Amino acid sequence: MSLTAGIVGLPNVGKSTLFNAITQSQVEAANYPFATIQPNVGVVEVPDTRMDEIIKIAIPKKIIYTTFEFTDIAGLVKGASKGEGLGNQFLSHIRQVDAICHVVRCFDDADITHVEGSVDPIRDIEIINLELALADLQSMENRLTKIERKAQAKDKDAAAEYGVVKKIVDALKEGKPARSVDLDKEELEVAKGYQLLTSKPMIYIANMSEEEIADPSTNRHYNIVKEYATNENNDVIAICAKIEEELSSLDKEEKAVFLQDLGIKESGLDQVIRAAYHMLGLKTFFTVGVQECRAWTFQDGMTAPECAGVIHTDFQKGFIRAECFSYDDYMEYRSEAKLKEAGKLRLEGKEYIVKDGDILHFRFNV
Repeated sequence: MSLTAGIVGLPNVGKSTLFNAITQSQVEAANYPFATIQPNVGVVEVPDTRMDEIIKIAIPKKIIYTTFEFTDIAGLVKGASKGEGLGNQFLSHIRQVDAICHVVRCFDDADITHVEGSVDPIRDIEIINLELALADLQSMENRLTKIERKAQAKDKDAAAEYGVVKKIVDALKEGKPARSVDLDKEELEVAKGYQLLTSKPMIYIANMSEEEIADPSTNRHYNIVKEYATNENNDVIAICAKIEEELSSLDKEEKAVFLQDLGIKESGLDQVIRAAYHMLGLKTFFTVGVQECRAWTFQDGMTAPECAGVIHTDFQKGFIRAECFSYDDYMEYRSEAKLKEAGKLRLEGKEYIVKDGDILHFRFNV
């Protein structure tokens, strides 16, 4: 299951530096099957301490962490919604991603000019948010015009769609994103088809100086962004893109020492990955064996056959059952034999909803 977050931001906010850190941290293509990694796509491991503990017990020959994609989206200037700069290209790239990571400049540096002439994170946020909203408004007003006559003629489907589009248009005109519109399950399915830019979940990434990153609350720009994000019910993560670039060239042990010296518990990139993963409702299950231990991404609420399909479509088609035990039980009993003795190894059928941290072995027949 490949899901992507797009990294956006105005020029000189640290977006390119952050993406450089992502691409330098990129997993080897050999560990990322069935995918060609494009120049503007970075594929990174999802940090998970549970996997680190699992491999200490299983001692596998091969270890594969689950991954997450970031796409570098370039070309934004004021007026992008009207095609200014690389506006149309920029907007089409955002339509392809599942979530948006909005990098905001929260540092003062006289040597790095700001495209708008001064550091003002809320102004910068609103420039991008306005361009996204204007692009959505234009496409939704066009759609409204197309279906209005059919809706007035009592066409049932057109009338239902008209109601959804009208709600979204009204919200956008009030300066609210499409994701804020209260839609029921059927209406949400209709809205998904529009690939609206403002319907995508968003994380704000506050890029600040090396001196302030250990305690972001000392940065006045960060505090303003945090308040803004809270009002939108969005997350904000403080990073120092320069530090992230330095960390990307280190191995795990060196990273840990470097972060400890800086007084930071976790790298900003790991926080961004984890937040994007959570925001999209993603969970992890594991397959464990002597040959290979692997983490797999699945959408919260998936059944056992659907999760089997994440590994291979044949697993889902011929699904018989899943042998299942929890990560916590594995940590307690330390072997499958002891799990069986304790009655902790379960057989689950087609209706089983997989839980985060489940360790699964699928039985299938095609």
